[in-house]
Amino acid sequence: MDIFGVLSLIGGLALFLYGMHVMGAGLEKMSGGRLERILENLTSNPLKAVLLGAGVTAVIQSSSATTVMVVGFVNSGIMKLSQAIGIIMGANIGTTITAWLLSLTGIQGDNLFINMLKPTSFSPILALIGIILLMSGKSDKKKITGEILLGFVVLMYGMSAMSGAVEPLADVPEFTNLLTMFKNPVLGVLAGALLTAIIQSSSASVGILQALSVTGGFTFGTAIPIILGQNIGTCVTAMISAIGANKGAKRTAFVHLYFNMIGTVLFLCLFYLGNAIFRFPFTNDVVNAADIALVHSIFNVFTTLVLLPFTKGLEKLAYLTIPKTEDEKKTANDAFVILDDRFLSSPAFAIEQCRSLVSQMAEMTRDGFLEAMDVLGEYSEEKAQDVIDKENRVDVYDDKITAYLTKLSSENLSYKDSLQVTSLLHCITDFERISDHSINVVESVQQMRKENLTFSRKGEEEMNLYGAAIRDILTRTTDAFVNNDQALAHTVEPLEEVIDELNKDVKKHHMKRLRKGKCSMELGLLLSDLAMNYERVADHCSNIAVYMMQLKDTQLEEHSFTEQLDEAESAEFTRLLDEFGSKYAL
Repeated sequence: MDIFGVLSLIGGLALFLYGMHVMGAGLEKMSGGRLERILENLTSNPLKAVLLGAGVTAVIQSSSATTVMVVGFVNSGIMKLSQAIGIIMGANIGTTITAWLLSLTGIQGDNLFINMLKPTSFSPILALIGIILLMSGKSDKKKITGEILLGFVVLMYGMSAMSGAVEPLADVPEFTNLLTMFKNPVLGVLAGALLTAIIQSSSASVGILQALSVTGGFTFGTAIPIILGQNIGTCVTAMISAIGANKGAKRTAFVHLYFNMIGTVLFLCLFYLGNAIFRFPFTNDVVNAADIALVHSIFNVFTTLVLLPFTKGLEKLAYLTIPKTEDEKKTANDAFVILDDRFLSSPAFAIEQCRSLVSQMAEMTRDGFLEAMDVLGEYSEEKAQDVIDKENRVDVYDDKITAYLTKLSSENLSYKDSLQVTSLLHCITDFERISDHSINVVESVQQMRKENLTFSRKGEEEMNLYGAAIRDILTRTTDAFVNNDQALAHTVEPLEEVIDELNKDVKKHHMKRLRKGKCSMELGLLLSDLAMNYERVADHCSNIAVYMMQLKDTQLEEHSFTEQLDEAESAEFTRLLDEFGSKYAL
């Protein structure tokens, strides 16, 4: 092979790997986190786990990505090791789809239909469609579809370039002699494992083997050990991912390694034992791209069928390798363990993990503020301390989730994902501010007790009504956020406007009592502080509701909300305004 042939091979390999990366990333974006959520909600049924693992991997075209994702699930406590085993088995089957797609390059025949199945025939059409969607598509979905198509086309062109570059090697004696060393199955397995470990993708390494098969130098006898080694090599990605993770994640990575190693040993023993007895006639036959895809599929299906009944044994083997410790029980109680850096490569799912924690934060904030209001009615040191403890916990949620979302925002996010990250960051800030106001309320109550101050009967009635309106808006906002209830979110803004008027009325009535000498200046200042905290809570609730609605309507501005409502919405807004106005009228 001359220098130009080497350059063509390197260029083809680069295009092949880049195309696989672009296509996989596009498919991951297209799934929008749905595939990860399916895996997250997996039952303990091993067969179902295998099918789901195969399905997800077939879609995202990477067993390594699926396995790393599963390592993250186990690390964060979302999934048990027993559930992960089935998915890992299925991922090995799902990854064989790539090899079958690549085998299309070897199709031969004069029939028009057969020729249209060749990548050289349909790739230009897909490239044209892909570039049109990418450049002119207005929605994220169309642009991502364009990315997937272009990634597939680049992948296929890279495959063709590699095949064309290595084809002349068929007549090079040195290359043929080099291949004879792979007749030793141990060397073949090691070569396949090393190649896959370097490029960290069994799909890619199988594709390279398929490209080399055009030289005619690979027989079934030499190709089978290499293919089996490639399955072992792909475990390196999961092993690297488990570095720094908890023991559960490390066990998951070892299960992946043991599964492929045991499968390789069993398959090779049966193959060579059968060959010794029956003398398989195909052993010395030259393999093509389709044969390699077939062997790849047979091995992974065989290993899964044989080892599926022994998932408990694989689990025990993993626990023997890494025994359980007391520290794991402590980590299991850490809510923030689900903020795993492995999920950053799957932004849609990472956002879901953050959202679940923000929901916990929202409920804690609501409970803390309502408890602070209870302290105003009936003081107790235990309740006051509980409010403080909740506020401190909310601050921790704020710090942890904000840091993770900031890290996530530096990833390659789609427009929709970027909006969700921004919305969550805003909501976190508002929930944290509400929690701060709960402390202010407790401090005002403590000041009243210290100075032995009490509201007049009329003042107490007004603050109770004001408090009921705040309870209502805070509960509506929290429930709307936790359940992603857009209809409920739409009821927050009219209630906030009623609360604004209520706040003015409470202060106006207080000034009248102050002028008549029915209220002291000191109590008046405390009432003003309480009213201000209540009104600020309503403002933050309004912000959260608007952020939620902005995700559905990107044209919606945070301010001048009522001006942007259409006629039907305006009528509903007015109806709610009247309803809340009557309910919370002084």
